[in-house]
Order: sequence, then structure tokens, then C-alpha cells
Amino acid sequence: MAAPDPKPSVTRIELPVDTRAPVGTTNAYLAGGLLVDPAARTDALDAAIGVAGAGGDETGKTAVEAIAVTHTHPDHVGAVAEYADLTGAPVIAHADHVDRFTAATGVDPDETFRDGDRVGDTPVRAVETPGHAPDHVAFAVGSIGGDSEDADGGAVDGTPRELFCGDLAVAEGSVVVGAPDGDLRDYLDSLERVRKTGYDRLYPGHGPAIDDPNVVCQRLIDHRLDRERAVLDAVEAGASDVEGAVDGAYEKDLTGVADLARATVVAHLEKLLAEGRIGREWAGRIERDPPVK
Repeated sequence: MAAPDPKPSVTRIELPVDTRAPVGTTNAYLAGGLLVDPAARTDALDAAIGVAGAGGDETGKTAVEAIAVTHTHPDHVGAVAEYADLTGAPVIAHADHVDRFTAATGVDPDETFRDGDRVGDTPVRAVETPGHAPDHVAFAVGSIGGDSEDADGGAVDGTPRELFCGDLAVAEGSVVVGAPDGDLRDYLDSLERVRKTGYDRLYPGHGPAIDDPNVVCQRLIDHRLDRERAVLDAVEAGASDVEGAVDGAYEKDLTGVADLARATVVAHLEKLLAEGRIGREWAGRIERDPPVK
């Protein structure tokens, strides 16, 4: 008799939501009993988790043993409360961001986790990946049972590892890391952490799976450093406010994305200021807008 697959199967469900992501959907995932990012209630997600009347049994038992989100931006949390009621599963949040979680979801978490913890009774581990948002976390899919992984969910025994990476990475294009919610130093550190861990596949919050994590993480790091260089060049060329830095850093039409570009440039200026690479006068020039989500 063949040995059971030690790795939880992954189910991905695309959910139509109000999002700035080009694909127009957010991915919800189910693996090892953990439901990640239920952004909206749909028939497809009902069926995937086994809600009664949509493919579930009449006892009301579902495939969900816990519910968590990668971060609390609106396009990732819309149906947390509804699926908590439907499944009876505990809702689990990062211990350092409980108030933010409750404000976004309307739900007080039943349990909390920290970096490296298993999420509830599931075999999935939390991996802190701040940057896109301060509460951003990824979830590493490891073996069911046993401890054949490190704190990052990386393999120590050759077993494949996969990561629900939320808005840390995308297969094509880039991720918005914009002030005031985004922190570019944290974001670059998170990308490097994931790149070094050596995951076999990443499952992003938007778009298709990433089968070459090392290449994609490096591409996103390079993209951010290229944009940083453009912002710094704009400052060194005489830009004296955020608008001037935006104009100098982008050589394309920003129609429809001007707010994203501005938030991104502010995040870069904050990083450069913190590192002492632009003058202190910029502390009074950087104006923060509400979070871009």
C-alpha cells in the first residue's frame, strides 16, 4: 500500500472582489484544514470547503479547521466573519495585530499565533513577512505531523515546501508597497527571507502560482532597488517635494495609478531618509496620504 502524501493538497479559489490588483480577484486557499484569505463568499468557495448544500455533508462538517488571513487589507478579509459562522472554525490572528484584525474583519480572534507557530491545530506554519502591510504574514505548507521543517517552513529533509505568500509576490508585475501602510525595508527583508528559504512554490494573493520563487523574489527585489535609484536620482537632480520626485522617478503615463505611484515614492523617500541617504529636510516634505489598499 502506498504511503499517504505527506503534504496537504492545496485548493485555490479565485474570488471576485473590489481590488486594485490587475486580475480583479483575490485567491482564497485551503490546505491542511486552514482557510486563508476568504475575501468574499461565493458558491465556488462554499463547495471547496464543504458548506452544507454546496458539496458538504448534511452534518455541517466542513474541511475547515481554522481561518486566517495574510493581512487585513479589505480585498483579503471580506468574508472572514461569514465563513467563521458557517464552519464554526476558530479564527486565528497574529498576536501583535489583534486590534487591527478585529477592526478589519469585525471578528475577535479565537486564538493567536506568532512567527514560526503552527496555526491552530493545522500543520501550516506562520511566517512573518511584513512590508506590504505591517501585519503581513505568509503560511508555509509542510508535512502533516512531524517537525521536518525549520521556523520558516523550509525543508530540512528534502520534502517540498510551499508558501501562501499573500501580497508579498506576484508571478508577473509587481506589488504595491506604499506609505503609510507599506515599509520598503521590511518588504525587501521579507522577500530575501522567502528567497533564502528555498520554497518550491509560492501561492500569491492575486494571480497564478509562482513555480520559480527564487527568480521571482529576486526580480521583485531588483525592481524595488531600481525604483529606489530612480527616486534618489530625482532628488539629486533637484526634486524638492513628493510630486517632483514622482515626476522624476516615473517615465510613463500614471493615469489611473497616480495615487499608487505617489504612495510608492513616499515609501521610498521614507526608506532613503531613514538610511541617511537624503537630507533631513525631507522629513518635513513627505506628506502621507491614507493607505492605498
